[in-house]
Amino acid sequence: MCGDHDKPGHGWQGWLACPPPEPQVSAAPWQDCSHKLSETMPNASVFPTPRFRRLKSMPDDPLNVTEMRMAVHSGTHVDAPLHFFIDGPAIDAIPLDRLWGAGAILRIAAEPCAPITAAMLEAQAALVRPGDIIGFDTSWSRHAGTPQYECHPYIGDDAAHWLVDHQIKLIACDFPSADLPIIARKPGFSWPAHHILLSQGVLVSEHFAPAIGLAGQRVEFMFNALNIAGSDGAPARVLARPIHWSSSQSLERAPRH
Repeated sequence: MCGDHDKPGHGWQGWLACPPPEPQVSAAPWQDCSHKLSETMPNASVFPTPRFRRLKSMPDDPLNVTEMRMAVHSGTHVDAPLHFFIDGPAIDAIPLDRLWGAGAILRIAAEPCAPITAAMLEAQAALVRPGDIIGFDTSWSRHAGTPQYECHPYIGDDAAHWLVDHQIKLIACDFPSADLPIIARKPGFSWPAHHILLSQGVLVSEHFAPAIGLAGQRVEFMFNALNIAGSDGAPARVLARPIHWSSSQSLERAPRH
């Protein structure tokens, strides 16, 4: 008899074991690494266009009140395992320590519609520690709002496995999707990067907008995702700031459960 993980929509394996985040000491200011919520923010063509309107406006009304309508995967956001696994946790069930902590922003010279590979990540492994959050700076966020943004790089299968093997707890892509661009997908496409990562509890943030000057550095992150009950994802305001770190620090991996 097949187990539940063989059923369509099942396959959640539990949270990848990671060291708990350690408080960081930094005098550097926080920098915003997210797109502003607006009707022109990055948004997949398969989603409705985000809408923002004033329900109440001064001076005709005694106060201002804004309404917003959008998919939770529009703009800078975090995917919950529930996005691809009906037996996985929703955004409000994600432990808070999975959404903040130390990590690195890796500068990747990626090509349009081409994969980020394990070899590209291994070349920067000295920056990476178990339990990290990893942000990708491919410069693709500069193309947001243009047709070029849709022919983005993506996470190759071997790179996704590399991230799991290195006990990364969250990745942030400065492009629309961790998977192959929509314009390059063929019938039967299976979203392999999302499945490899989310099945192990490696969270995925998309439309990340890395601040200038942070690439190639150790940083502290905060992914302030909205706490939406039962949701498969949530918009997030992402903050980062550089931290002091020595490459001689231990890179021992925590055991997996």
